[in-house]
Amino acid sequence: MRSTPSSARRWDGSLAHVRVRRSLRVSGDSASRLLRCGQSDRCRDCGNRIEWYHRTNKRPVRLHPHELPAAKVPAICHWHVSSGVAHPAGDGSGWCRLPHAMLCPARDGLPAVPQLAGLRRALAVNTRRLIDSGAFIPPSATSKTEPLPTTTCRPARPVVQLLYVRYLANRPVNEIQCVAQTRRRHRCPSPLLTSATQAGAWTLVPTVATHGQLPLSGAVMAVYALTGLPYAEQLRWRAQHCPEHAAIPTVADVAVAEWEPFDPLLHHEHIHTRLPTLTRRQGPAGPSGKATQP
Repeated sequence: MRSTPSSARRWDGSLAHVRVRRSLRVSGDSASRLLRCGQSDRCRDCGNRIEWYHRTNKRPVRLHPHELPAAKVPAICHWHVSSGVAHPAGDGSGWCRLPHAMLCPARDGLPAVPQLAGLRRALAVNTRRLIDSGAFIPPSATSKTEPLPTTTCRPARPVVQLLYVRYLANRPVNEIQCVAQTRRRHRCPSPLLTSATQAGAWTLVPTVATHGQLPLSGAVMAVYALTGLPYAEQLRWRAQHCPEHAAIPTVADVAVAEWEPFDPLLHHEHIHTRLPTLTRRQGPAGPSGKATQP
C-alpha cells in the first residue's frame, strides 16, 4: 500500500506551497546588462526613472518603477506585471503599478487625479533638481537655444519603413542612438545614420490600416523608407546598432531597441502629410511684426 501524502506535498510528491516570487536582476559580472522586461531608463521629457515593459499586443509601455498601494489609487489607473508582461488592470493584490504618462510632470492637460497629485509634485521637484544640477536638459530648452533661419518640418517621432514593416521611432532619424554596450559598460553614443552609411529616402505613401481596421480613404503620410538599402543594412537598423557594433555578432545590448509597430489609428498624431525635406523660409516682418512667407 502507498502511504498517504502529507498536507505539505501533492499526490506526486511535489511541494504544495508556492515559493516567494523574486524580481529579475542582472548579475554584476554579466556580459550584458539588458533585461528583456523591466528595462530601466529615464523619461526624455522629465528625466525621472521609468521601466519599459511590453503589453499583450507586444507594444511597449513606460511604468513607474515603484509599486503603490492599490487602495490609494483609482481602479482605472491600476496596472500589474505578470511573467514580464504588463496588463492594464489590477491583479487582486494590495499593490499596483502606474503608467508614467499619468505622472509625468512635463505633460500638460493630464486628467486630475487627487490621489496622484502628491507623487506628481515629487517627480516635478526631482525634475527641477536634475535641471539645476545639469544632469538633465529638457527638450524644450534645447530647441530654444538653437534658433534656425529656416524651419524644417522634421517630425519628432518619424515613421520608418524597413524590411517592409513600418515602425514609429522614439526620436528623429538623425538622433537614433545605438543600443550596444561599450567596453566601459555604457550605451554607445554613436548614431545609426552617419556620413559613411547609406541614408534612406523620405517619401509619401498611402496611410493604410492594419489588423482588420477600416481603410483611411485619400490619406497620405511621410515615411522614411529604408527598403532600398541592402538587406544587411536594414537588419542593422532594426537591431539599432551603429556600423562598428554591427560588425560584432556577439555584442551585448544595454537598452531595448526603440522601435514601436506603427498603427495609423493609435499614432494618428504622428502622421505628417508633408515631406520633412521641404523648408519654410522666414521672410521679412510685415506691418503686424510677424514674419511673412515668400
